[in-house]
Amino acid sequence: MQHVLGGAKDVPTMLVDGVLRSGQSINFEGNVVVLGDVNPGAQVTAGGNVIVMGVLRGTVHAGAAGNEQAVIVAFRLRPTQLRIANYIARSPDGEDFNPNQPEIARVRDGTVVIEAFPPGGERQGKK
Repeated sequence: MQHVLGGAKDVPTMLVDGVLRSGQSINFEGNVVVLGDVNPGAQVTAGGNVIVMGVLRGTVHAGAAGNEQAVIVAFRLRPTQLRIANYIARSPDGEDFNPNQPEIARVRDGTVVIEAFPPGGERQGKK
């Protein structure tokens, strides 16, 4: 079975209920789930995974303590900057791609890649 979300089990999780606006920042040692958007100028830093139940337009750093298995998931990934462990990526200039499903960013072969979530139509727990 392939795990869709990276990192270890039983990691503490912070739930942020609402939109993160410019100037706001979250820094947490575990996973962070945002029930809203992350606007430009807002920042989320997590030791584990980051899940945004909205549009991610700010800066997000998952796996901040060096966890290359961490992932970033959002309904729409339009970040100012994405970081996973020590890898950095940003949205390409002028790209206007609007998928009909959530997206996931992860490190693969030393590069941050963004793909449809769940990849290949597989779901966590499916045998």
